[in-house]
Amino acid sequence: MEQNITMDKIQILLVEDDLSLGGLLSLELKRRGIHAVHAKTAKEALAKLAHDTFDAVVTDLKLGDGDGLDILKASKQAQPETEVLMITGHGSIDTAVAAMKAGAFDYLPKPVVPDELMLVLQKAMEHRQLVGEVKRLREEVKDKYSFEGIVYAGPKMRAVLELVQKVAATDATVLILGESGTGKELIARAIHEKSARRSGSFVAINCGAIPEGLLESELFGHVKGSFTGADRNKRGLWEEAGGGTLFLDEIGETAPALQVKLLRALQEGEIRRVGDNHPIKVSSRIVTATNKDLAQHVKEGKFREDLFYRLKVFPIQIPPLRDRAEDILPLAEHFLRKARKKMGGKATRLSPEAAAALKAYGWPGNVRELEHAIERILIMAGGPTVTMGDLPPEMQPADAPKKKAPSGTGTSLNDMEKAHILEILEACGQNQVEAAKRLGIARNTLWRKLKTYGIASGKQ
Repeated sequence: MEQNITMDKIQILLVEDDLSLGGLLSLELKRRGIHAVHAKTAKEALAKLAHDTFDAVVTDLKLGDGDGLDILKASKQAQPETEVLMITGHGSIDTAVAAMKAGAFDYLPKPVVPDELMLVLQKAMEHRQLVGEVKRLREEVKDKYSFEGIVYAGPKMRAVLELVQKVAATDATVLILGESGTGKELIARAIHEKSARRSGSFVAINCGAIPEGLLESELFGHVKGSFTGADRNKRGLWEEAGGGTLFLDEIGETAPALQVKLLRALQEGEIRRVGDNHPIKVSSRIVTATNKDLAQHVKEGKFREDLFYRLKVFPIQIPPLRDRAEDILPLAEHFLRKARKKMGGKATRLSPEAAAALKAYGWPGNVRELEHAIERILIMAGGPTVTMGDLPPEMQPADAPKKKAPSGTGTSLNDMEKAHILEILEACGQNQVEAAKRLGIARNTLWRKLKTYGIASGKQ
């Protein structure tokens, strides 16, 4: 990840009882634009840590009234994200190593060279930024895949999430069943995020999207020379998952030969790369999903019975959206907010008639179809309220009034897109950069569409 550290905005606590060295380092840091606070004793340093916030602490290991390890401990307790650098004298290397094990970022031997101190400080700040970014992303994932992030209102999904809560605390193999578009991967991620494996990787693979000849290599890896094009050893996704979770989506699409190898891997807890006879121990949790009737496939000889029961230790059935109508409007409102953030648009609410039509529709494509429909509806809506005329034709009752096409156009998708672009351009004062942003497309994509539709717009 590219780092953009502004060193002149950081605050350093320098703890050094050698007044000559402390004064020199303070001047050097300030000369380079860093705000440095010089504490001349351990007692003074502990007081400052209790009342002020620092990006880094640079402390001598041996102090007249204390120990640099005490400063390290106090810093980590008061400000866990603060990086600590130790200054060590001759013969103190073993203690410095112990300090690093206790959480110090690095150590510098005396005499301290200012350029070296700046280099280590730069690395410490980059590390702090990286740790902060990882923490932010984990919180984002936690929010997205926590139960609060799964939008529902009725008892059927509540029952599903209660099962997720129970099984997440175990290492049981889970089989998630449900039609396409019901959110099976979302449930699999929720299981991972609620489990003791949450700090590990969540690795997903769609078994139905990869050709049969490549799927084995993707899952188990291969060794150099095992087949044409295998010019190096390659780890499989099962290995990549490590101690985390491996999610095998559309498991019902796997070929019989691969089913045998999957069963062996599950039973023995080890895999073999393609072209290799040496087993590799694996410890990933396995979660699988399918939109097929696996029990029927077993009867028809399309799926191994022993593998089926191995996978079906803890089944979770996700009901289709048509069977949980109470979730439709909360989901629609959620997707409307999400689409407005991504695409712009005026609509913020559904009219009672439009809401009733959405609830009455059968949703054969389930939650995925609803999300895509809301994006189209947002494009069609001309005001803050989604009306019946903004809905796709298949969602409107036969006697519902149809939305009139913009003046001078027909009713083709191109006509509707052209009218929408004209409306956004007008709202943006003909500013193409702002219009592209609101439309959620690249500036050059908008330029091509303007050229295609013969639309002239002055402001670039």
